[in-house]
Amino acid sequence: MEILTVVAPVFGARCSVVVGPDRSCVVVDAGAGVGGQVRALVEGRGLRPRAVLATHGHADHTWDAPGLAAAWDVPVVLHAADAYRLADPFGTLGVLDPRHDPHGPLAQALGAAGVDVGAWQPPARVEPFGSASDARSADALLAWDDVRLVARHAPGHTEGSTLYLLDADGAAPTVLSGDVLFAGSVGRTDLPGGDDATMAATLRDVVATLPPDAVVLPGHGPATDVRTELATNPYLARAR
Repeated sequence: MEILTVVAPVFGARCSVVVGPDRSCVVVDAGAGVGGQVRALVEGRGLRPRAVLATHGHADHTWDAPGLAAAWDVPVVLHAADAYRLADPFGTLGVLDPRHDPHGPLAQALGAAGVDVGAWQPPARVEPFGSASDARSADALLAWDDVRLVARHAPGHTEGSTLYLLDADGAAPTVLSGDVLFAGSVGRTDLPGGDDATMAATLRDVVATLPPDAVVLPGHGPATDVRTELATNPYLARAR
């Protein structure tokens, strides 16, 4: 499978277009301001979109998901524990909610990108996976034609944060890590639904058990790999 990247203007969130051999594709993390670029990319390459996925429900990873899903008549897919966030993605951001802090970092980023905070419309079709009540759900195999991903529940940043693992013909997987793992850091745990102890357990029991040569494409910032993070990431070191 091929992975194409579009970087959102809001917080530099990574949006990934995962393309199967048959030209089917899914879009992962359609953040604020990527919709036009993603549609042009998909249409220019003659791709067939099947779903819009989210690694978690924060607005900087989901804002353009409803519009893309509606344009293509496909579902928005994310872990059941974060599905509630799609009703009001700003209302679940606590201190970052731009309606409560009109001069805060998210409000400024949205304004610079020309995003209307009041324009949110929840997606018409949502297809959650996993369990909203389990501390950690079992892996879910998500498949659309030739696009196949393993969704691995990795709570801590949010309740439903998820790693998407893509097999590479028997080689080590590529991991779309959202805001669970960054190069040299991890996602914050001080927003609603975040939890330090849960994140530490995820780092120890989920992230640290990934294949060392797995490539990691974080939700923000540069790519990395599991071996490098095990050796240098201070948050992983403390969690182990």
